[in-house]
Amino acid sequence: MLMKGVTLRGLEVFEALARTGSVAQAAERTGLSQPAVSQQLRNLETALGTDLVDHGRRPMVVTAAGRGFLARTEAVLSELRLAQSELTVMDLTHLSQLNIGLIDDFDNDLTPRLTTILADNLTRCRFKMITASSHEINAAIEARELNIAVAASAGGVREGITEYPLVRDPFILVAPRGVVRDAQTAMDDLRGMPLLRYAREQMIARQIEAHLIREGLQFEARFEIGSNLALMAMVARRIGWAVTTPLGLMRAVRFHDEIDAFALPFGEVHRTISLFAASDWADRVPRDVAQTLRGLVQAQMIDPAVARMPWLAGSFRVLDG
Repeated sequence: MLMKGVTLRGLEVFEALARTGSVAQAAERTGLSQPAVSQQLRNLETALGTDLVDHGRRPMVVTAAGRGFLARTEAVLSELRLAQSELTVMDLTHLSQLNIGLIDDFDNDLTPRLTTILADNLTRCRFKMITASSHEINAAIEARELNIAVAASAGGVREGITEYPLVRDPFILVAPRGVVRDAQTAMDDLRGMPLLRYAREQMIARQIEAHLIREGLQFEARFEIGSNLALMAMVARRIGWAVTTPLGLMRAVRFHDEIDAFALPFGEVHRTISLFAASDWADRVPRDVAQTLRGLVQAQMIDPAVARMPWLAGSFRVLDG
């Protein structure tokens, strides 16, 4: 039993405050008013008998006691979010066939979990799942080879296809460990080091190139890499730097100790990862799958990313349907 005054809402508020340092931003993230956020924090600190944040500093900073409690809080909330997402898709037994395609950014963590959830619920169904890059997944849903697809959105309305936004995935800069001092000095620090690009046929490459053009930036086209892991390996081996997203970086766990990540120093921009379904497909099914995916992304990708890179809080986030 939780001690009196320790509530799930209080834990969520504390997590949000720890990540943002701001009552206003914590209120936005939790859907509460600012007075309610302050009250929830007071109740939690009173119950625990200690200050979790330094109330005299702006932005707020977690205390030594708060840091220890935050690690436990994040673990508890992560498990609860996973459990909640696994319960979202309750009954798909009416389906006779489901073909689903997922962006390969989800391969490491999310796809295995989603596969088992769906398999448990699709007891009478022919079930096919593929993973591929966004441009391949988008082409497959356009050709009606898939019932449901998860990929980067190209924007705009596509006839006969309904879009359910899932994740805001901001573009970030990644560089070899220790080369860049901070985001403000990044371009000076990287002078003379080549930009490593994704393969030009990939949607992420086209989105990055469009942003560079908007910002009036040109870089020598020396390297063009089709594999995200290969691209991250080249950054880790100090061959060059790259523009990627948190989803791309979090896939490359083996290289995290050799890579530094920063907010993009030349204009903020992001991509949207969405679920797409044929408009004649039963609406409840894609909505249920989308909600399950949002819970999985939050617990398995966003929470670990923000814990590692707190500056991503609020930028890398789940989107409401």
